Amino acid sequence: VASDQGTGSLEADLVVDRNTASRLGVTPQMIDDTLYDAFGQRLISTIFTQLNQYHVVLEVAPDHQLTPNDLNDIYVHASPGGAPPAASGGGVGGPSVGVAASSQNSSGSPTTGSTQATSGTGTVPVANVASGRSQIIPLSAFAHIETTTTPVAIYHQGQFPVATISFNLAPGASLGEATKLIDAARTEIGMPASIHPSFQGTAAVFQSSLANEPYLVLAALITVYIVLGVLYESYIHPLTILSTLPSAGVGALLALLLFRLEFGVVALIGIILLIGIVQKNAIMMIDFALEAERDQGKPPREAIYQACLLRLRPILMTTFAAMFGGLPLALGSGTGSELRRPLGVAIVGGLLVSQVLTLYTTPVVYLFFDRMARRLSRVGINEVVEEPLGAD
Repeated sequence: VASDQGTGSLEADLVVDRNTASRLGVTPQMIDDTLYDAFGQRLISTIFTQLNQYHVVLEVAPDHQLTPNDLNDIYVHASPGGAPPAASGGGVGGPSVGVAASSQNSSGSPTTGSTQATSGTGTVPVANVASGRSQIIPLSAFAHIETTTTPVAIYHQGQFPVATISFNLAPGASLGEATKLIDAARTEIGMPASIHPSFQGTAAVFQSSLANEPYLVLAALITVYIVLGVLYESYIHPLTILSTLPSAGVGALLALLLFRLEFGVVALIGIILLIGIVQKNAIMMIDFALEAERDQGKPPREAIYQACLLRLRPILMTTFAAMFGGLPLALGSGTGSELRRPLGVAIVGGLLVSQVLTLYTTPVVYLFFDRMARRLSRVGINEVVEEPLGAD
């Protein structure tokens, strides 16, 4: 498991004592302006010539931009006469620069001396530097530097910060099991509503394929039913043929569980192929039974019994031919074999189980639907006969 959220980078935060800054007459706007003048590359003028124009940028010398200690050399202009009433109790959030202060005497002429700013931890010496009508105060008088760690890089998806956690599957583990364990862990720790987890890469493709599986299987079943209904000109016999599909699906799932393979897109393709392959058993039996009923006048029970006896050899031959064709996919090795193996295992397992079960289930389903069709036809005949009698 790896994460792109590295936290090995160092960060220096400049923390401002808001109460001390307010008593010294330093407002948040003064701190912001001084910081921008020092490090923001403020454009203060433009020199125009006949051919070119030159921008005049205000910033501190590069030698004073190397270490956090250089912030102690920054001075900020303060309001004359101490803290103004409007700034009382105010402050500034986040990093700021120190300010130097100058003061004036009662006669209005600038004087140079030193004062002391009282903070919560004691008195802080402040050097007053004459600067006309205002005083400048060093940054260290009301701010200090704190060193912390911060992420090396912050990635975004859209407008939101994201962190990607990558993982590799352990030997013998499937992607489906991994996604289930991740979802269970996410539920257990109780993530806040502001965090929106989602899968990416192969896991996202796997989940999207699982979401579309029911629609793919349903579309295949509807297509097969329509084709069989057109061929047999019946609504009942296609259902008899489709009754062989559950046994094939159960066989495919059991084979995947036996070999500890995940049920992914490739295995789903194998099950869709089984929808068209395993129907041959029922088709061969029902064709023979219908022909025996129509041409020889045999009852349904005797007709389907004879069909099972006479069509057993063709059913076995076609089933084993298809199963041996899928064995290379299930037992193959080499590059890409892990991708093809679920397809072969699903086909072989579905054919093997359906071969055993359909010989017993197909005759039962055939007789059940035949009796149902006869009852429905009798009800229809009685309605047709009774209608004219009621009219008389």
